[in-house]
Amino acid sequence: MKLDFVTSNSHKYEEISHYLQEKGYQCRWVRMKYEEIQADTTEEVSMASLNALENLIDGPFFLEDTGLYIKSLNGFPGPYSSYVMKSIGNEGILKLLEGMPRDATFITVVSFRDQKGKHQFRGECKGGISMEMRGKSGFGYDPIFIPDGEKKTYAEMTLEEKNRNSHRIRAMESFLSYLQEKS
Repeated sequence: MKLDFVTSNSHKYEEISHYLQEKGYQCRWVRMKYEEIQADTTEEVSMASLNALENLIDGPFFLEDTGLYIKSLNGFPGPYSSYVMKSIGNEGILKLLEGMPRDATFITVVSFRDQKGKHQFRGECKGGISMEMRGKSGFGYDPIFIPDGEKKTYAEMTLEEKNRNSHRIRAMESFLSYLQEKS
């Protein structure tokens, strides 16, 4: 089965296509930039993007949105993660957290449109924010996020290691369960 994934982010495409290939699915990259709304939840941002693109893309497709929710910052940056990364980056997050607890959760919401309607699938990974940036792989907040039970940041992990602990892959697992049930 071939799945169309809409994203302009090559890193997200690499992670998801690698996972789908392991599961026997083909992933076609629909490389497209689109405007994301600002909203209170990752679910709202993901669904708004799906709605904005549904008349531009023929056939079933999916996209995803991810937020980093830091407990001591009342969930900030959450659904504003992309904007915050562009504005203050990892350095800014580390500065904000000086002397504060570092518990955090990554949340990914995959939104999918098919002939039966629109569906969402959520994946989470609990962890913490490191004291400094570490590692060279990955992207975004990967150099500062350490999943629970691990000592490495995502950026210190191989793609296979990251995918074993990934919020994005957990959302994709739910998505694939849905696809397998309906087929």
